[in-house]
Amino acid sequence: MSTSRKKTNASIIWFEIPTDDIDRAKTFYSKLFGWKIAPFPGMSAPEAQNYLHIDTGGEDASPDGGMMKRMHPQQPITNYIDVLSVTEHMAKVEKLGGKVCVPKTAVMQMGYFAVCQDTEGNTFALWERNDKAK
Repeated sequence: MSTSRKKTNASIIWFEIPTDDIDRAKTFYSKLFGWKIAPFPGMSAPEAQNYLHIDTGGEDASPDGGMMKRMHPQQPITNYIDVLSVTEHMAKVEKLGGKVCVPKTAVMQMGYFAVCQDTEGNTFALWERNDKAK
């Protein structure tokens, strides 16, 4: 499947839930919503236990997500917004008074992301699909 496209609707396409206890959170969300939460196929053992895939079971347009060990006490749920260019949107974030917290970062053969903060202190991520990302 090609990841190139001409336009974007800036939709939420992924989310990440930080946890203090992955097993407890997995049980909670699985029972609450019926989500299937499991390691990513092909991930090595240490990472497979620290970052799980959340299959929300929704239609194809419904975002899936990830569940991970919390990195700092105030870490919020992060929504990933689909954009054509992370670089362009990072510049827009800063021009509009927001901050880039984590600069453009590659996810091998999937795309690029950047974590940003809006003018109200909310964290979100930009996501650019690109199967040639290195």
